[in-house]
Amino acid sequence: MKAADTVVGPDDDVLIPRASTKTDYEVELAVVIGTAARYLDSPDDAAAHIAGYAISNDVSEREFQLERSGQWDKGKNCETFNPLGPWLVTPEGLDVPSLRLRSWVNGEPRQNETAADMIFGVPHLIWYLSQFMVLHPGDVVNTGTPAGVAMGLPNQPYLRTGDVVELEIDSLGRQRQRFV
Repeated sequence: MKAADTVVGPDDDVLIPRASTKTDYEVELAVVIGTAARYLDSPDDAAAHIAGYAISNDVSEREFQLERSGQWDKGKNCETFNPLGPWLVTPEGLDVPSLRLRSWVNGEPRQNETAADMIFGVPHLIWYLSQFMVLHPGDVVNTGTPAGVAMGLPNQPYLRTGDVVELEIDSLGRQRQRFV
């Protein structure tokens, strides 16, 4: 879950929280809900509820998320932690599994996989979530991230003030954030 104040533009600065030691990046395919989805009967029903797709940087503070017991939300909901866009692309003609997700930190490649590599496809995710909550028009579902985030790399190169993260998904555009 991401609070509303986490959403910023695709090229806006991202604020590193006070006392953060493990701020991380995550290029993700974002699904924007177009019509209410509740208790869908199967993943096949999901497509009718999708308005479109965008790029999300699902920024996370790993210490807050994993080392301070309790809810993960603490590490996911710092303000500016969900740069979104630059566009909302409608599903027509978009081959979602073939979309390539990439990220770079200070020009160094970090993530590079396709949506076909996701553990669960978009239809399954939307169906599954609808079993527990109503997805409303305008809701954004971040779908998960490819390997290559700082938490999984040797020496865990977490983000610091001045770092620049760039993200790209085929057909959906490109983002660039400076971390301040």
